[in-house]
Amino acid sequence: MHVVSLAPGADLSGFRAAARRLIAAEIPPENVVWQTEAPSLFGAETAPVDGPPLRLPRAVTELIPMVVPHRDPERYGLLYALLWRVLHGERAMMEVLSDPLVHRLHRMRKAIGRDLHKMHAFLRFRRMPGEGPERFVAWFEPDHHILEAAAPFFVDRFRALTWSILTPEGSAHWDGALRFGPSGRREDVPEGDGFEAGWRDYYESTFNPARLNLDAMRAEMPRKYWRNMPETAAIPALVRAASARAQAMIEKEPTMPAKRDPVRAVAKMAKDEPDSLDALNAIIARSEPLVPGATQAVLGEGPVGARIVFVGEQPGDQEDRQGRPFVGPAGQLLSRALEEAGIDRREAYLTNAVKHFKFTLRGKRRIHEKPTAGEVSHYRWWLEKELDFVAPKLVVALGATAVLSLTGKSIPITRARGPADFARPFAGFITVHPSYLLRLPDEAKEAAYQVFVEDLRRANALAA
Repeated sequence: MHVVSLAPGADLSGFRAAARRLIAAEIPPENVVWQTEAPSLFGAETAPVDGPPLRLPRAVTELIPMVVPHRDPERYGLLYALLWRVLHGERAMMEVLSDPLVHRLHRMRKAIGRDLHKMHAFLRFRRMPGEGPERFVAWFEPDHHILEAAAPFFVDRFRALTWSILTPEGSAHWDGALRFGPSGRREDVPEGDGFEAGWRDYYESTFNPARLNLDAMRAEMPRKYWRNMPETAAIPALVRAASARAQAMIEKEPTMPAKRDPVRAVAKMAKDEPDSLDALNAIIARSEPLVPGATQAVLGEGPVGARIVFVGEQPGDQEDRQGRPFVGPAGQLLSRALEEAGIDRREAYLTNAVKHFKFTLRGKRRIHEKPTAGEVSHYRWWLEKELDFVAPKLVVALGATAVLSLTGKSIPITRARGPADFARPFAGFITVHPSYLLRLPDEAKEAAYQVFVEDLRRANALAA
């Protein structure tokens, strides 16, 4: 009998390592005892040799991390039984929903999904009092061991804040880096803060008495979470007044919507539209980034009337800090290539399809993250107005994101490289982004760089 001891809670890495060792040693599920906290009657774990990674169907690899956080003490044994059967001839067993093991694991996965949804929806941060740096704390009691699985959601949503989430089993802390620690107490979280009155007012203003359904409310918002949610203090009064408010809505005479004068509306739109590049840049500069985290909008740089405009993807780390386009490593490479191609950077106009830096934080480093098609579309109007004001003879798209912004299509750069028709008043040219050259192996960089310089020479000749 082989005894496997795992850490309390959701020990995903421990389970994976143990499963590889057991599979490599050909130990069947009935000969394995999985334990977390309680000591085993079978003594210490035997130590099979380390095993290689397991080749599993995608449905199995996606299921495992969604079952490991379950509170059922049999979860590890059930998962190992699944792995054993899949690796011993039943590769498609996840498709057999009538199989008792598959059915039970699917129900466990659904339970974890519901618990994650409740934590995302019902957790409320409160500001910690004191004179030091602003810090927020929340208390939550999950049904399962989901803290580590849920924490990245709050990192993405509250990246700019310093916060802690306390639970009876552990805690998560964010101050630019995510850390996990020991359990906390409800008493460590303030009973309220100054923000909650405004939040209750908002909740009351959006409450629709005509759609009141107490059974659905209790099912979607269980009472165990009410103590942590400031808006729930208003629910009893809202429920008592719902019938009278709904009747008053029915009896109130309907009012016709006010008619808008289309001529005046169009005139106002024309008046509000920027009439110069400076006015457009002022709008961009005061706009919030679509993806939070950027320090500032990075505006285009160069003279109005420039013969050539270079459009990149988005600002990088250095561009975001300095507020200027193409000043990081890729920008320095572009400046050198422009000089070799006979193009004076000071006489060209340089900008980006997306005006804010999108990144993923790894420790203290901000790692560039490619913008989505929706984000490119969000910024497209700004780029189009920018090009209208600059009025170049030629626009050079540096990379696939710039091409997507200028054409609305995803076009492979290797296939479209060279002169292009952007269906605009200016000529077009497509080439790679200089950051692509930085990512190449050393032995391939010089040849690719010379091809890039030749592209710039061809673009310069086309603009002339």
